[in-house]
Amino acid sequence: MDRAQKEQVVDELGQIFEASGVVVVARYEGMTVAEMQDLRAQMRDIGGSVRVAKNRLAKIALEGRPCASIADYLTGMTVLAFSEDPVAAAKVADKYAKGNDKFVILGGAMGDTALDPAGVKAVAQMPSREELIASIVAAIGAPASNIAGAIGAPASNIAGILTTLEEREAA
Repeated sequence: MDRAQKEQVVDELGQIFEASGVVVVARYEGMTVAEMQDLRAQMRDIGGSVRVAKNRLAKIALEGRPCASIADYLTGMTVLAFSEDPVAAAKVADKYAKGNDKFVILGGAMGDTALDPAGVKAVAQMPSREELIASIVAAIGAPASNIAGAIGAPASNIAGILTTLEEREAA
């Protein structure tokens, strides 16, 4: 890899650290190609990505960035999992780590906040952007549903009473 290629990798990594809502650093020593492809596919499904980069280049890319404190995690065979959604990559990484002992979460960053493995796990348990949107929509729609139910209730009660009276007359 010549100097120009290294500079390009550092630029790409810098953009990843700037634009990502969350970056998870994990050790992947001993993982097979199939396992790594499975991890990549899971990340791609949620709009995230996985990147293996030389630790030295990643540390250079971290210089001057808000999440520079994760440079301490970049030792050995590390992989970066990231996504724009502040929760998605952490969820996938945590789930994958539970099913694969060779994938060990070392830490990460969420904006300018460094995360230890417990912090990544805590972020993974937070609701994702889509889940938050769904709960907000449900909260907004609930009053309208209650009003519709209240308006329809008297008619439903009258229909029930008439049915009961018909059954009594028939008996």
